[in-house]
Amino acid sequence: EVDIHLTGDNKIMVSHDSNTKRTSGEDYIIRQTDSPKLRRLDVGSFKDSKYKNEKIPFLKEVIKTIPVNKKLVVEIKCKSEVLPYLKKIVSGSGKKEQLIFIAFDWQTIADTKKMFPSNKCYWLSSNRNDVMSRMNTLQDSGIDGLDLHFSIIDEELVGMAKKSNLEVLAWTVDDPAEAKRLIGLGIKSITTNKPDWLKSALSGMQVK
Repeated sequence: EVDIHLTGDNKIMVSHDSNTKRTSGEDYIIRQTDSPKLRRLDVGSFKDSKYKNEKIPFLKEVIKTIPVNKKLVVEIKCKSEVLPYLKKIVSGSGKKEQLIFIAFDWQTIADTKKMFPSNKCYWLSSNRNDVMSRMNTLQDSGIDGLDLHFSIIDEELVGMAKKSNLEVLAWTVDDPAEAKRLIGLGIKSITTNKPDWLKSALSGMQVK
C-alpha cells in the first residue's frame, strides 16, 4: 500500500505525509512544490543512515516494481484533481489490473470508481456513524466496498454491508485475537504491519 499526492507541477509522488518536514527536515507542502525540488530531498536519513539520499518516488516508478500476480493498493490522499494525471500513468503502466484504489474523501473515491470502473475502489473510514448513515446510498456509487478501522466493525455493520453487496476490509490489525474476531465476522482482507507474524499466530488459533 502506498499514499499519493499531486505536486505543484502535477506529478504524482508517493508520500505518507502531505509535507516533507518529518522525513527530510525541510518543510515543503507537496501540492505547492514542483517535483524537481522535492526529488532533491533526502528522505531516508531520518530513518537510518543506510537509507541516506533516498528520494521521494514517483508513482510510476513504484508501479513498475509490482510483482507478477500481486496487487498494489493506492491510497489517494489528495482530491479528485489528481485523477486525469493518474489515468495517464495507469494507462501507460501495463499493470492497470494490478491496482486497487482507496481514499478517505468520499467524493474522491466515487470519482475514482467512475474513472476506473474495472478496478476495485474502497472508501476508507474510521467513523461508524458516518458509514452507517451512508450505507443505503453507497451501492449506488458503484464502489466495491468499505476499508474500515477494525474498531468500528461489528456484526450489524457487516450485515448491512452484505445486504448492499459491499465488501468490508479492515485496517490496521496487529493483534491475533482481533484478527480472529474479524475473520469470524466474515472479513476477508486485513491490513497489518506484521503479516508473517500474524499469519503464524492465527495458524495456531481456531477461528469459528
